[in-house]
Amino acid sequence: MKTRPSRSSSQPAMSTEADAIGKMLNQFEIKKPADLTLEYWITCWEKQQIRFHLNNVHEMLKKHLDVLLNGRKEIRIFFPLCGKAVDMKWLADQGHTVVGVELSEIAVKQFFTEQNLPYIQEPVPGMPGADVFKTPEGQISLFRCNIFDLSSLIAGQFDGIWDRGSLQPLNSSDRQRYSKLMITLMAKGCRYLLDTLVCTKSDFDGLPPKISESETRNLFGHACNIQLLDSSGTLTGKQKLWGLESFIEEVHLITLKTDSS
Repeated sequence: MKTRPSRSSSQPAMSTEADAIGKMLNQFEIKKPADLTLEYWITCWEKQQIRFHLNNVHEMLKKHLDVLLNGRKEIRIFFPLCGKAVDMKWLADQGHTVVGVELSEIAVKQFFTEQNLPYIQEPVPGMPGADVFKTPEGQISLFRCNIFDLSSLIAGQFDGIWDRGSLQPLNSSDRQRYSKLMITLMAKGCRYLLDTLVCTKSDFDGLPPKISESETRNLFGHACNIQLLDSSGTLTGKQKLWGLESFIEEVHLITLKTDSS
Protein backbone atom coordinates (compact mmCIF):
# COMPACT_ATOMS: atom_id res chain seq x y z
CA MET A 1 0.00 0.00 0.00
CA LYS A 2 1.32 3.40 -0.95
CA THR A 3 1.52 6.05 1.72
CA ARG A 4 0.16 9.40 0.59
CA PRO A 5 2.53 12.30 1.19
CA SER A 6 1.37 14.98 3.57
CA ARG A 7 0.44 18.39 2.17
CA SER A 8 1.92 21.16 4.22
CA SER A 9 -0.66 23.72 5.27
CA SER A 10 0.08 27.44 5.48
CA GLN A 11 1.46 28.13 8.92
CA PRO A 12 3.33 31.14 10.27
CA ALA A 13 6.30 28.95 11.11
CA MET A 14 6.86 28.31 7.42
CA SER A 15 6.99 31.96 6.35
CA THR A 16 10.69 32.39 7.06
CA GLU A 17 11.53 29.31 5.02
CA ALA A 18 9.22 30.32 2.17
CA ASP A 19 10.82 33.75 2.11
CA ALA A 20 14.27 32.16 1.97
CA ILE A 21 13.23 29.99 -0.97
CA GLY A 22 11.90 33.07 -2.75
CA LYS A 23 15.15 34.95 -2.14
CA MET A 24 17.16 31.97 -3.36
CA LEU A 25 15.18 31.84 -6.59
CA ASN A 26 15.58 35.57 -7.03
CA GLN A 27 19.36 35.18 -6.70
CA PHE A 28 19.36 32.50 -9.39
CA GLU A 29 16.97 34.10 -11.87
CA ILE A 30 19.62 35.72 -14.08
CA LYS A 31 21.87 32.68 -14.14
CA LYS A 32 21.84 29.71 -16.46
CA PRO A 33 22.78 26.13 -15.52
CA ALA A 34 26.10 26.42 -17.38
CA ASP A 35 27.09 29.20 -14.95
CA LEU A 36 27.10 26.86 -11.95
CA THR A 37 30.84 26.36 -11.74
CA LEU A 38 32.89 25.78 -8.61
CA GLU A 39 34.11 29.35 -8.95
CA TYR A 40 30.53 30.62 -8.90
CA TRP A 41 29.84 29.04 -5.51
CA ILE A 42 33.14 30.21 -4.04
CA THR A 43 32.34 33.74 -5.22
CA CYS A 44 28.88 33.55 -3.65
CA TRP A 45 30.48 32.98 -0.26
CA GLU A 46 33.18 35.58 -0.81
CA LYS A 47 30.53 38.21 -1.62
CA GLN A 48 28.11 36.77 0.95
CA GLN A 49 25.48 36.28 -1.74
CA ILE A 50 23.98 33.40 0.20
CA ARG A 51 20.24 33.92 0.06
CA PHE A 52 19.90 30.14 0.02
CA HIS A 53 21.12 30.03 3.63
CA LEU A 54 18.49 29.63 6.36
CA ASN A 55 19.04 31.18 9.77
CA ASN A 56 16.68 28.66 11.37
CA VAL A 57 16.46 24.88 11.38
CA HIS A 58 14.69 23.74 8.23
CA GLU A 59 11.01 23.09 8.85
CA MET A 60 10.99 19.97 6.69
CA LEU A 61 13.85 18.51 8.70
CA LYS A 62 12.04 19.17 11.96
CA LYS A 63 8.81 17.77 10.57
CA HIS A 64 10.38 14.53 9.32
CA LEU A 65 13.12 14.06 11.92
CA ASP A 66 11.42 10.94 13.27
CA VAL A 67 11.57 9.41 9.80
CA LEU A 68 15.27 10.19 9.53
CA LEU A 69 16.08 8.77 12.96
CA ASN A 70 13.70 5.79 12.78
CA GLY A 71 13.95 5.29 16.54
CA ARG A 72 17.75 5.41 16.62
CA LYS A 73 19.91 7.53 18.87
CA GLU A 74 23.42 8.95 18.40
CA ILE A 75 23.64 8.16 14.69
CA ARG A 76 26.04 9.51 12.04
CA ILE A 77 24.36 12.06 9.77
CA PHE A 78 25.81 13.44 6.54
CA PHE A 79 25.23 16.95 5.13
CA PRO A 80 26.33 17.22 1.47
CA LEU A 81 27.22 20.75 0.31
CA CYS A 82 26.50 21.85 3.85
CA GLY A 83 27.38 25.55 3.78
CA LYS A 84 26.96 26.81 7.34
CA ALA A 85 23.62 25.10 7.95
CA VAL A 86 22.43 25.62 11.52
CA ASP A 87 20.74 22.21 11.30
CA MET A 88 24.14 20.61 11.91
CA LYS A 89 24.52 22.13 15.38
CA TRP A 90 20.87 21.34 16.15
CA LEU A 91 21.40 17.64 15.43
CA ALA A 92 24.75 17.52 17.21
CA ASP A 93 23.08 18.98 20.31
CA GLN A 94 20.77 15.95 20.25
CA GLY A 95 23.74 13.61 20.50
CA HIS A 96 24.25 12.76 16.85
CA THR A 97 27.56 12.85 15.00
CA VAL A 98 27.47 15.22 12.05
CA VAL A 99 29.73 15.18 9.00
CA GLY A 100 29.47 17.74 6.23
CA VAL A 101 31.29 18.61 3.04
CA GLU A 102 31.62 22.13 1.68
CA LEU A 103 33.73 23.73 -1.03
CA SER A 104 34.04 27.16 0.61
CA GLU A 105 36.42 27.61 3.54
CA ILE A 106 34.59 30.84 4.36
CA ALA A 107 31.36 28.91 4.87
CA VAL A 108 33.03 26.32 7.08
CA LYS A 109 34.73 28.87 9.30
CA GLN A 110 31.58 30.95 9.57
CA PHE A 111 29.69 27.90 10.79
CA PHE A 112 32.04 27.31 13.71
CA THR A 113 32.31 31.01 14.54
CA GLU A 114 28.58 31.70 14.43
CA GLN A 115 27.79 28.59 16.46
CA ASN A 116 30.47 29.50 19.04
CA LEU A 117 32.25 26.19 18.52
CA PRO A 118 35.99 25.67 18.85
CA TYR A 119 37.54 23.71 16.01
CA ILE A 120 40.68 21.94 14.89
CA GLN A 121 41.82 22.21 11.27
CA GLU A 122 43.74 19.28 9.82
CA PRO A 123 44.76 18.14 6.33
CA VAL A 124 42.89 15.13 4.99
CA PRO A 125 45.20 12.17 4.29
CA GLY A 126 45.00 11.12 0.67
CA MET A 127 43.28 14.34 -0.44
CA PRO A 128 45.85 16.97 -1.42
CA GLY A 129 44.59 20.48 -0.71
CA ALA A 130 41.64 19.31 1.39
CA ASP A 131 41.13 20.04 5.07
CA VAL A 132 38.78 18.81 7.75
CA PHE A 133 37.50 21.19 10.40
CA LYS A 134 36.17 19.47 13.50
CA THR A 135 35.18 20.14 17.07
CA PRO A 136 37.73 18.85 19.61
CA GLU A 137 35.55 15.89 20.56
CA GLY A 138 34.84 15.11 16.89
CA GLN A 139 31.06 15.36 17.07
CA ILE A 140 30.98 17.75 14.10
CA SER A 141 33.43 17.35 11.20
CA LEU A 142 33.29 19.42 8.02
CA PHE A 143 35.41 18.47 5.03
CA ARG A 144 36.50 21.48 2.98
CA CYS A 145 36.82 20.00 -0.49
CA ASN A 146 35.05 19.20 -3.72
CA ILE A 147 32.34 16.68 -2.84
CA PHE A 148 33.39 14.46 -5.76
CA ASP A 149 36.79 14.01 -4.12
CA LEU A 150 35.12 12.50 -1.05
CA SER A 151 34.54 8.78 -0.64
CA SER A 152 33.41 6.27 1.96
CA LEU A 153 37.06 5.32 2.46
CA ILE A 154 37.69 8.84 3.75
CA ALA A 155 34.41 9.81 5.40
CA GLY A 156 32.95 6.42 6.23
CA GLN A 157 29.29 5.56 5.74
CA PHE A 158 26.26 7.16 7.33
CA ASP A 159 23.08 6.19 9.14
CA GLY A 160 21.24 9.26 7.89
CA ILE A 161 21.58 11.95 5.23
CA TRP A 162 19.88 15.36 5.11
CA ASP A 163 20.15 16.69 1.57
CA ARG A 164 18.55 20.12 1.36
CA GLY A 165 19.11 21.67 -2.05
CA SER A 166 22.39 19.88 -2.71
CA LEU A 167 21.34 17.73 -5.65
CA GLN A 168 19.26 20.60 -7.05
CA PRO A 169 21.98 23.13 -8.01
CA LEU A 170 24.16 20.56 -9.74
CA ASN A 171 24.33 20.66 -13.49
CA SER A 172 22.35 17.79 -15.00
CA SER A 173 25.56 16.18 -16.24
CA ASP A 174 26.84 15.88 -12.65
CA ARG A 175 23.70 14.46 -11.04
CA GLN A 176 24.34 10.83 -11.98
CA ARG A 177 27.83 11.06 -10.52
CA TYR A 178 26.39 12.65 -7.39
CA SER A 179 23.72 9.98 -6.87
CA LYS A 180 26.29 7.19 -7.27
CA LEU A 181 28.47 8.82 -4.61
CA MET A 182 25.57 9.26 -2.21
CA ILE A 183 24.57 5.62 -2.53
CA THR A 184 28.13 4.52 -1.62
CA LEU A 185 27.94 6.70 1.51
CA MET A 186 24.76 4.98 2.76
CA ALA A 187 25.33 2.43 5.51
CA LYS A 188 22.96 -0.48 6.08
CA GLY A 189 19.71 0.97 7.40
CA CYS A 190 20.54 4.50 6.21
CA ARG A 191 17.61 6.93 5.94
CA TYR A 192 18.23 9.60 3.31
CA LEU A 193 15.93 12.63 3.21
CA LEU A 194 16.17 14.44 -0.13
CA ASP A 195 14.65 17.94 -0.27
CA THR A 196 14.21 19.40 -3.78
CA LEU A 197 12.32 22.14 -5.60
CA VAL A 198 10.28 20.87 -8.53
CA CYS A 199 9.43 23.15 -11.46
CA THR A 200 6.53 21.99 -13.64
CA LYS A 201 7.33 24.30 -16.58
CA SER A 202 8.90 21.96 -19.11
CA ASP A 203 10.90 24.62 -20.98
CA PHE A 204 12.20 26.49 -17.90
CA ASP A 205 15.98 26.85 -18.32
CA GLY A 206 16.82 29.13 -15.42
CA LEU A 207 18.11 28.29 -11.98
CA PRO A 208 17.96 26.30 -9.90
CA PRO A 209 17.99 23.68 -12.66
CA LYS A 210 14.65 21.97 -12.86
CA ILE A 211 14.30 18.49 -11.43
CA SER A 212 11.37 16.10 -11.53
CA GLU A 213 10.31 13.14 -9.45
CA SER A 214 10.95 10.91 -12.47
CA GLU A 215 14.56 12.14 -12.62
CA THR A 216 14.97 11.50 -8.90
CA ARG A 217 13.75 7.94 -9.44
CA ASN A 218 16.05 7.50 -12.43
CA LEU A 219 19.02 8.66 -10.35
CA PHE A 220 18.39 6.48 -7.30
CA GLY A 221 15.78 3.90 -8.26
CA HIS A 222 18.17 1.20 -9.46
CA ALA A 223 19.58 0.77 -5.95
CA CYS A 224 17.07 2.44 -3.65
CA ASN A 225 13.46 2.54 -2.61
CA ILE A 226 12.00 6.05 -2.93
CA GLN A 227 8.99 7.38 -1.08
CA LEU A 228 7.51 10.87 -1.42
CA LEU A 229 6.99 12.13 2.13
CA ASP A 230 5.95 15.72 1.61
CA SER A 231 4.96 18.17 -1.10
CA SER A 232 4.38 21.87 -0.54
CA GLY A 233 3.86 24.78 -2.94
CA THR A 234 6.50 27.53 -2.67
CA LEU A 235 5.61 29.70 -5.69
CA THR A 236 6.08 33.44 -5.16
CA GLY A 237 4.71 36.37 -7.15
CA LYS A 238 8.04 37.05 -8.79
CA GLN A 239 8.35 33.48 -10.05
CA LYS A 240 4.88 33.79 -11.59
CA LEU A 241 6.30 36.61 -13.70
CA TRP A 242 8.81 34.11 -15.11
CA GLY A 243 5.88 32.11 -16.47
CA LEU A 244 6.00 29.46 -13.75
CA GLU A 245 2.66 27.99 -12.75
CA SER A 246 3.98 26.08 -9.77
CA PHE A 247 7.14 25.55 -7.78
CA ILE A 248 6.92 22.69 -5.33
CA GLU A 249 9.19 21.68 -2.47
CA GLU A 250 9.31 17.90 -2.16
CA VAL A 251 10.90 15.62 0.41
CA HIS A 252 11.67 12.02 -0.49
CA LEU A 253 12.79 9.21 1.78
CA ILE A 254 15.48 7.12 0.10
CA THR A 255 16.52 3.73 1.49
CA LEU A 256 18.71 0.97 0.12
CA LYS A 257 16.87 -1.88 -1.56
CA THR A 258 19.27 -4.29 0.09
CA ASP A 259 17.82 -3.29 3.46
CA SER A 260 14.44 -4.74 2.48
CA SER A 261 15.70 -7.88 0.75
